[in-house]
Amino acid sequence: MPALDRLLRRQTPLVLLDVRWHLAGPPGVDSYRKGHLPGAVFVDLDRDVAGPPGPAGRHPLPASGDFEAAMRRAGVSGDRLVVVYDDADSMSAARVWWSLRYFGHDKVRVLNGGYRAWTEAGLAVTTDEPDVKPGDFFARPGRLPVLDAEGAGALATAGVLLDARAAERYRGETEPVDPVAGHIPGARNAPTSGNVGVDGRFLPPGLLRERFAQLGATDALDVGAYCGSGVTAAHEILALNLAGIPAALYVGSWSNWVADPANPVATGDA
Repeated sequence: MPALDRLLRRQTPLVLLDVRWHLAGPPGVDSYRKGHLPGAVFVDLDRDVAGPPGPAGRHPLPASGDFEAAMRRAGVSGDRLVVVYDDADSMSAARVWWSLRYFGHDKVRVLNGGYRAWTEAGLAVTTDEPDVKPGDFFARPGRLPVLDAEGAGALATAGVLLDARAAERYRGETEPVDPVAGHIPGARNAPTSGNVGVDGRFLPPGLLRERFAQLGATDALDVGAYCGSGVTAAHEILALNLAGIPAALYVGSWSNWVADPANPVATGDA
């Protein structure tokens, strides 16, 4: 937090992206207009970071050209640091972090604790919207590993596939969004809420390593993650990254899995 404040005070060239997003609303842009970090540009997760919903999932990968254009509009350039934040827990910021890295931008960071931590520290916010100079970001997809439905199903048996949703959704007791409840057979439940403390900040890397080790996920195995539509699973990927564990994202996630009635569904704790 102080590090970003120092960079802004020194007018260090960087791109600051506000990606506040709420699954059930209200629109994140409403929060942005009420107050945001100085110089931050709003990025809409649904419009700018995902393709149209359909059989591929509710938040599938966008076309390379579409993502490139959205990031250029936000001022993203290939050689400039990008800092991403959301309300507090990095759930939506992590999807933008992952997407930028997947499409070839390595200099991207997430503001730990997000907007809430920034304001609680007494740091400046504004309602002024910046004049954005278009960036020159060039999308080069495939820079991070991804899974499709077949790969996710295989990994649940041959490696470790983590289900990042809440336990009741994993067990199939409730499903508020998708048409079928349950989980991919063999997947292990690791709700993303367990990656952060009550302040919304990530647990220290050592604690994250312990958490994932208890689930069987280590850097000695192939690891992947999914959720409902590939948003909170990106948070799992970021937490695994902090723990030193490479992992692949099943972008289509449960919303893609259940689009094919031939895919098996498990319920309960296993």
